[in-house]
Amino acid sequence: MSECLIKIEHLRKEYPNVVPLKDVNAEIYKGDVISVIGPSGTGKSTLLRCLNQMDEPTSGRVFINNEEITDSKCDLSKVRQKMGMVFQSFNLFANLNIIDNITVAPITLLKMPKKEAQELACELLKKVGLLEKAENFPDELSGGQKQRVAIARAVAMSPDILLFDEPTSALDPTMVSEVLTAIKILAKEGMTMLIVTHEMRFAKDVSTRVFYMDEGGIYEEGTPEQIFNNPQKEKTRAFIHRLKKYSVDITSKNFDFIETVAQIEEFGLKNNIPSKMIGNIQLVFEEIVSTNIVPRMKDGFNINVAIEYSELSGKAVMKVEYNGARFDPLKDGDELSVKIIEKI
Repeated sequence: MSECLIKIEHLRKEYPNVVPLKDVNAEIYKGDVISVIGPSGTGKSTLLRCLNQMDEPTSGRVFINNEEITDSKCDLSKVRQKMGMVFQSFNLFANLNIIDNITVAPITLLKMPKKEAQELACELLKKVGLLEKAENFPDELSGGQKQRVAIARAVAMSPDILLFDEPTSALDPTMVSEVLTAIKILAKEGMTMLIVTHEMRFAKDVSTRVFYMDEGGIYEEGTPEQIFNNPQKEKTRAFIHRLKKYSVDITSKNFDFIETVAQIEEFGLKNNIPSKMIGNIQLVFEEIVSTNIVPRMKDGFNINVAIEYSELSGKAVMKVEYNGARFDPLKDGDELSVKIIEKI
């Protein structure tokens, strides 16, 4: 097994009005490229900030190379030299040209000779396609170019791991690809990376592992194949497939059919479901549930009808659960209803 670079134990972070991290546990190994995904507000960026101690965790422990950085005796300045971070907003020094932006930290903190630092900076700028911009200043670069410089600057410190906090979120869509390409180059070279991102296709292509964050922790983790193609948990499924959901419980044979059909239409319109599909969903509900299942129910029954629409695939699924005898409406149901359903 690869060397464990970072170990996180019961990490918790509280703010006055919110608790983004409740109990985070994870191990990150050398060579891992981990994409951290999930809805906004689930603690993804907070996790990175707690890892490099920009935000002090409320409780829990973090180890880097077996050294506990959450220990009050830890020399954080030395630890941070081995943990590069790339922010949403680049954070380049406006008063320094590009090559000086990259060399200032190695010269100051690592005591690297200036000539060696400049050679390293040129090598890194060439790698990210910006060698010709070495003498330019940040305000002369596009957003995508600034972010590539920020990546080169982080790599110049020879970190054990790079943390990326939504590196493309502040960019014009036309510039996203160039930044993602630079990150992919680092991944191929074996750089260990933890990447908070909303770029799902990129996360699927570049990652060795994926963390889906929700409910104050790592809700589900696995390989890209597992998370993107076969997520096991409900919230992961909803996020990955961009599911929109509608659910209704029917407990009486005299339920308000018209209201329920109207609610299905409202659900469809709200989520931009094609009108033909909305009509088909309503028709399936009428023929399967209203015509065939409800009349067979005995007193005290409960029928749950759940509709899921995937924005990703453009497909809809209706799931019907009830506390009665097993019944297949397509085999044993009303003949006319079956013919109607089969034509959809």
